[in-house]
Amino acid sequence: MALNGSRLMTKTQMPIHVIGLGVNQVAHLDIAAQAVLASLSPQDIVLGAPRQHETIAHYAHQAQREDLPKLKVLKDAFAQWQSQGATQVVVLASGDPLYYGIGAWLMRTFSLDTLRFYPNVSSIQMACHRLGLSLQDVQVVSLHGRPLASLRRHLQSNKTLLLLTDQYSQPKQIAEECVRAGLDQSEITVCEALGYAQEKVRTFVAEAFIKDVLETELAFDPLNVIALKTSQQISRYPSSVGIPDASFVTDKGDGKGMITKREVRLAILSYMNIEQGDTVWDIGAGCGGVSVEMAYWHPRSQIIAIEHHPDRLACLTANQDRFGVIQNLSIVAGRAPDALVDLLAQNKGQNTLPNKVFIGGSDGELTALMTQVWDLLPIGGSLMVSAVTEETKYHVMQFAQQRDAEQDADEQSLQVSIAKGERLAGQRLFRPSLPVTLYHFRKYTATTSANINDKTIYKENAQ
Repeated sequence: MALNGSRLMTKTQMPIHVIGLGVNQVAHLDIAAQAVLASLSPQDIVLGAPRQHETIAHYAHQAQREDLPKLKVLKDAFAQWQSQGATQVVVLASGDPLYYGIGAWLMRTFSLDTLRFYPNVSSIQMACHRLGLSLQDVQVVSLHGRPLASLRRHLQSNKTLLLLTDQYSQPKQIAEECVRAGLDQSEITVCEALGYAQEKVRTFVAEAFIKDVLETELAFDPLNVIALKTSQQISRYPSSVGIPDASFVTDKGDGKGMITKREVRLAILSYMNIEQGDTVWDIGAGCGGVSVEMAYWHPRSQIIAIEHHPDRLACLTANQDRFGVIQNLSIVAGRAPDALVDLLAQNKGQNTLPNKVFIGGSDGELTALMTQVWDLLPIGGSLMVSAVTEETKYHVMQFAQQRDAEQDADEQSLQVSIAKGERLAGQRLFRPSLPVTLYHFRKYTATTSANINDKTIYKENAQ
């Protein structure tokens, strides 16, 4: 294996040609792609799905035809083909291999020096041209091989989405998600079998479509792209930060249980300043108000929520599904700090080391937990702690004094005191909540290697 930047590459000396097939029943390849196929020997490999092999049947080649396996199997297959005498491999791909195609996986697995790309027109481009949509004005969402619930984070009012689908995200399921979101007047256009003789483009309104499906036997070609124009109705999914408390499932009724309240959550989100690529731990995540909101607004960051209370774990999982933050929110059932040891040991070699940590609950372990987390953080990383009781504030102040002595942190703190308007006997009043003190520490000098429960986790994961 060879290390290229932060990616672990599979060694191979043979070139891998990734040929986009376009959106046609019969592929139209450019001269360069045709020359690659013509140059293949009987020991070489052409790799693709059965339908893809059929689209290039009119281009003669001598190579062995292989059907595309699972990706976890495919990685080892390249080395096997090379050992059996292959000098080139052709991978048949979607129109644009690097736009929600296999090209991204290949780039993560092999070096760019090994790969040659031959792009073609994608189904997304074709759908836009069929419908007169400018590609820059739509948002592309891939549901192919992804949970249907991941669509929910995109279902806000007045949006135009282009959906790449699979067998679990067909028109009926998309319509049902729109109705659940309160967007039942959304327009669903199904572009079926684009470029084939049986191509169809049909448009439906979500609510009426579901009724039609119940009354008739509507059938769709499984090879489809869906254009979704959400309606002007108010969506149940937020379009700006500060998700209402009542939107969350909690252990004491929606919005009333163990959850960081909206106004405090806004301050936490602002101070933590989550950026693309961050790995964030939410320790003592409760029902998930902070972790779900971080994951919802930052799809390219990895949020890891740690909670041990069974009822709160159930609510956290329900909120993960409710807001569609399936792909970038991981839930760890356990009690810190023991759960941190298990988390890092079980995910060795993956990007689980945090660069930002929020501690919302510590179950009496705050002093040890802050020190252990601080040792894990890289330079520039940050730790934020929420405190309500005087005992918790005392432990945080001790930690702050230690940071002053070490001169290794920039500290900011604030106290958030909220009073919300209510009605009592027909009269307006403001009922105060307990003030919450927030402490934010940003690390700016090196510390000793991390040691959680006498295990040098940081050193082990760095190897």
